[in-house]
Amino acid sequence: MSTSTILCDNPARTTTFSRFADFVELTKPRIAVLELACVAAAALFAGPPTVGALAATLVGVGLVAASASALNQWLERRSDSLMPRTADRPLPGGRIAPRQVVVFGGVSLAIGLATLILAVNVATAVVSLATWALYVCVYTPLKRRSVANTAVGAVAGALPVLMGWTCQDKPLDLEAAALFVVVFLWQLPHFMAIAWIYRKEYAAADLKMLPVVDASGRRAGAQAVIAALAIIPVSLVPAWHLIEPVYFAGALVLGLGQLFYSVGFLVQRDDGSARRLLRASLLYLPVLLALLLSVPFV
Repeated sequence: MSTSTILCDNPARTTTFSRFADFVELTKPRIAVLELACVAAAALFAGPPTVGALAATLVGVGLVAASASALNQWLERRSDSLMPRTADRPLPGGRIAPRQVVVFGGVSLAIGLATLILAVNVATAVVSLATWALYVCVYTPLKRRSVANTAVGAVAGALPVLMGWTCQDKPLDLEAAALFVVVFLWQLPHFMAIAWIYRKEYAAADLKMLPVVDASGRRAGAQAVIAALAIIPVSLVPAWHLIEPVYFAGALVLGLGQLFYSVGFLVQRDDGSARRLLRASLLYLPVLLALLLSVPFV
């Protein structure tokens, strides 16, 4: 009998692994990775950090983000059960009890904030706590009440940039503000594409996403275009004091590409154009951050 067969036939080991995987799913790992990438990129852009300080920042922010995602799913467990794409999450799937999620979220938050306060600085801990509060206490309940939830969620999604900046003990300046605005604006076409693709599911769960409130998709398309247009000049600000042709050319191409697909979504307003915009948005941010870190700042 092979080792793999033995492992598969061990119910205790399988159950332990499945339970671990469920708790990992509570943290929304793909979102967490992107958030931590923004933190790291901002920290590196602000100036070469010490390895220990950057590691402590990523651990602390990661734990606070895990808490926010877990408690977001705890609050949304009923609406998640109404949408096919989220119905199999650990809470609506019945694999983790709500009380366990609350404990997990509380412990993660406490350890994350303690790590930031003791190993980084108070400013980064304050921004991290503000992000947690905005995401859990404002954005999550607002999804049932107003289309403004997208803008609020985008603010929470952009605040990790400031965590990366403050962990360097640097005062916030024009470049930090520009990075924050870039990440904020980037999320709007991204969210509009997702909201359109899953508009029927959001409607069934009574979530006030823009394509649900305006079924024509015109407002969602217009918001995507406005944000994609605005991000082009803002994305050039972090390198305004240098003439760096590779970064400027790359940022311009990325911005025009995202604008192209945003206009396509506004004009066509179908699932195909939304998926193309979603793919373009998924490419935009990581490539822009990579280009930004390639700039030889002194």
